[in-house]
Formats: sequence, C-alpha cells, structure tokens
Amino acid sequence: MKAEAYMERGERALLHTYNRTPIVFERGEGVYLYDVDGKKYLDFAAGIAVVGLGYGNPEFEAALKNQVEKLTHTSNLYYNVPAIEAAEKLRKVSGMDRVFFTNSGTEAIEGAIKTARKYAMKKDGTKDHEIIAMDHSFHGRSMGSLSVTGNPHYQEDFKPLLSGIRFAEYNNLESVKSLVNEKTCAILLEPIQGEGGIYPADPEFLQGLRKLCDEKDILLIFDEIQCGMGRSGSMFACQKAGVRPDVMAVAKALGNGLPIGSFLTTEKAAVLVPGDHGTTYGGNPLVCAGASAVLDIFEEAHIIDNVNRVGAYLWEKLEALKNQYPVVKDHRGVGLIQGLEFTRAPGEIAAAVIKKGVILITAEHNVLRFVPPLVIREEHVDEMIQALEEVLGEQG
Repeated sequence: MKAEAYMERGERALLHTYNRTPIVFERGEGVYLYDVDGKKYLDFAAGIAVVGLGYGNPEFEAALKNQVEKLTHTSNLYYNVPAIEAAEKLRKVSGMDRVFFTNSGTEAIEGAIKTARKYAMKKDGTKDHEIIAMDHSFHGRSMGSLSVTGNPHYQEDFKPLLSGIRFAEYNNLESVKSLVNEKTCAILLEPIQGEGGIYPADPEFLQGLRKLCDEKDILLIFDEIQCGMGRSGSMFACQKAGVRPDVMAVAKALGNGLPIGSFLTTEKAAVLVPGDHGTTYGGNPLVCAGASAVLDIFEEAHIIDNVNRVGAYLWEKLEALKNQYPVVKDHRGVGLIQGLEFTRAPGEIAAAVIKKGVILITAEHNVLRFVPPLVIREEHVDEMIQALEEVLGEQG
C-alpha cells in the first residue's frame, strides 16, 4: 500500500507533535477526500472547520490560478490590489472598520492582544494591564494566544506565560464583573467555544459584556476563528446577538485552506501605528486573492442560507441520536458547528466511523464535533448519520 510507505517516511521526517490518523490524503472533490490508495471519505471535519467551500470549487481555483500567474508576494512595504479588495469585502460583511491580515488564527489573537495593551497604555500611560479570558477556551498555540487559553492542559509545559491574564466562567456575567479592575484592558472570548466542547455564548452574556466594556472603556475581543465565516448561520456568530466587538479575530474558512487570518478593529480600537506590528507574508496577493474569492462565493452561492437549512436538518438528526442512544449525554451547537457529548471519550467512535469512510473529529469534554464544509447537503448528513448509527449500534 502506498499509504504505509508514505507514513514511514513521514515518521522519519516530521516532528512528532500530532498523533496522526494513519491515512494519507491525496485529493479532494466536493465534500469528499480520497487517500493515496483510492479510498473515498465523506469529510465532516473540513480540515478543522477550514474548508468551507469544499474541495475543487472552480471559482476559487480560478482566482488562485489567475493570481499565481501575476504576482504572489511583494511584502507590506507596498500595496497590492487583492489585499485591498479582500479587506473591503471583509469590512462589509463584518461591520468592522480596519483589517490586518495575518498568516493564521493564532497570529490574529496575538495582534488582538497587542491592540488591547496599546489601547490601554494610550489611555492611562501604564503598562501593567490585564486581560480577562474564559475557562475552557482555546485561542492558539503561540505564547500570547496560549496565555489566554483557559485550559491548563495546553499550558503546563510552556510556563511562564504572559502575566496579567485572568479567567472567568463562560456565560456567567457576574464572574466576569468580579474580575474587572482598574488594570483590565480587554475581555476576550469565543462567541461559540469550539475546542472547548461546542458551547455557544448566551446572547444576554455577549450583550452584557458589551455594556460592561462600554462602561469601563475596555476592549471587547471576539475570537471568531472557528465559529465565524458563516458556520453559525450568520456571517459571524456575534451578529446573532447583535453585538459588535472592538476587535475580532478571523481565520480558518476565510481562506478555504490557504494560510490566512486577520484581526479586525473598530476605528476606536485602531491604535497600532507603523512600527507597532508587522508580518512578512500576511496579506500577500495570492492568499488575499483566495480570500476575496471566498467572500464573493459566499454571497453568490448563498452559503449562509445553505448553512441554516442543512444545519437545521443536522440538528434534527443529531437530536434523534441523542434520544436513541444513552451513551449520548448532550447535544449543543448551531448551524454547522455542532457537537454530541458522550458519557465516555469518543475517540474510539471517531476511529470506527472513519473506517466506514466518514471523517469526524473530537473536542474537549467528550465531544464529537461536526464542522463539515459549509456546502454539504441533506444527503451528506444522511450518509454521515448512517455510519455513526452503525458504530453506535456496534459499540453499544
């Protein structure tokens, strides 16, 4: 088998920071992946909520081919047309004012942290400010984003981290208020916690945080890296609650597989000036041409309408599973970011399902996570449910 040979080479060459599933993917088509031995898999993970448009979208690929023949990189010492166009489109769909393009979500969080600290320093002249983040959150693996991740499992081997980070209870406004003091410069959270177990924020919680930040003149930062870009059934999950943050981090589905992220700010929070922040590759013409095409396709193909329709169907089917199998403890989520919580770790379930040709991934708190491409149809849900039901029936 080709896969075994490739995996042996990979184990010798790659740093072992992942316990990879023993599959070597070669190509994708629509919402399916194919491995090097020709086996077909229905993808309900989308590269961890990244490949929103699925594989082989012709408009997306045409935009990349067109741009790669023109220009791929010049640096941010100069303007480039795709970055300007992508930024304008991102402003329009987000309601934010300014855009800084990064290479990843974790870099977007780093920029958001720097923005919060600079905003507070300009306001009071001091440099010992604090950020309130949430328990069970996940914001990335770099040192700043790791510092605001509310899960000791990811942090222990890398301490000391950034100082001045305090953790509140998610969906508990009083818990947040109890931590606010004269040093607080920002409140940071995911409108839907992804890695932490698919926990949506209550609209009242987000609205309360907005009011609190306005009263205290501190920045409200939303991490929409996983839950944004249409996955919740709104372009950004915070829009469901009618709340605009001061800073918002975006990545994953923005590039449909290209390495791009961004942090967006309101005009009030646009405090970074030349010399404060930078990136060599962020916002280069190639990735921004891709992001610009993604934003066009979202509108032209009515992606969010599809998320709402198929997301409701997925909810109905997963609710039926919850009611049928005692091993399913809870069902949470919205749109095409949903999760089933089990009474035991669901790793064996995911491993058995993938043998049946369906890709599912897990999250914290014994959760099986459903974050498929945003272009799936009801028949794909049925195909996934059939495989999952077979496994649940076999495993009991």
